[in-house]
Amino acid sequence: MERGKIIYLINPISGTSKKDSVKKLIERESKAQQVDFEILSTNAKGNYEELKERITKENITDIVIVGGDGTVNQVTNAFKNEKINFGIIPVGSGNGLALAAGIPKKTEAALAIIFSGKVKYVDAFYINNHYSCMLSGVGFDAQVAHNFAAKEKRGLFTYTQQSLINFFKAQPYQFEILLDGFSFFTDAFAISIANSNQFGNNVTIAPHASLNDGLLDIVIVQKMNKAKLPFALLKQLRGNNKLQQLFDDITSKNIIYFQTPSLTIRNLKYAPLHVDGEPRETETELSVKIVRNCFKLFQ
Repeated sequence: MERGKIIYLINPISGTSKKDSVKKLIERESKAQQVDFEILSTNAKGNYEELKERITKENITDIVIVGGDGTVNQVTNAFKNEKINFGIIPVGSGNGLALAAGIPKKTEAALAIIFSGKVKYVDAFYINNHYSCMLSGVGFDAQVAHNFAAKEKRGLFTYTQQSLINFFKAQPYQFEILLDGFSFFTDAFAISIANSNQFGNNVTIAPHASLNDGLLDIVIVQKMNKAKLPFALLKQLRGNNKLQQLFDDITSKNIIYFQTPSLTIRNLKYAPLHVDGEPRETETELSVKIVRNCFKLFQ
């Protein structure tokens, strides 16, 4: 498909970057490339029906998301069934999908990837009716997401602050994990469900994750002595934990790490839920299933 019009959707409140300078750079570089483009603001409610109606009429082929992970989730979800290529200019707090896809944080370099015209498919997944394309989970990190969302100031410092506060408060939750032909109970601080490999800021919780392999990486941080927890997490973040087979003795593992296209999590103690870093109301049973080749991304 030949390139038509590019729509840049800028989230005016994501991250900490100055949006005026980003907007000016987008205008300058797009004009230099002699492409047809328009800059719009994102819709807080995710309602893009008017823009969808313009796609065919105005030959819109590309939508570039200027924002963070929450904006990427919202926009790709809204347009995933349209014949659209997506781009990301990462200006959020974490930028997990962009970093997993190798998209640089510098606006000019991110634009160069978009102008190259090379796209690859990206998988996504659903947790019940919640769409996710990066990393979601229940437990400790979800509680951090809930607290982080309530703060006026966002950014890495605030996220780190909330992570430390919640670490000392954290208590394990009870879960039952159901897979095809296998199930087990676990007391765990957190369960991460990953399509991208990281929370953001290159904090890589699922080092073997791929954006397009038809599998979700599941990381279960099981109950352990709090003194051991930072070292167990550091081992996982460094990629020292191998992917496990389901017949491994899970009772001997501090962290369980495996891949699956689907699973069900019975959330027996109502652990909090986040979807791509955004807090969501938790549920007692979470059915998780991958969506293959959900959308195309410049990368």
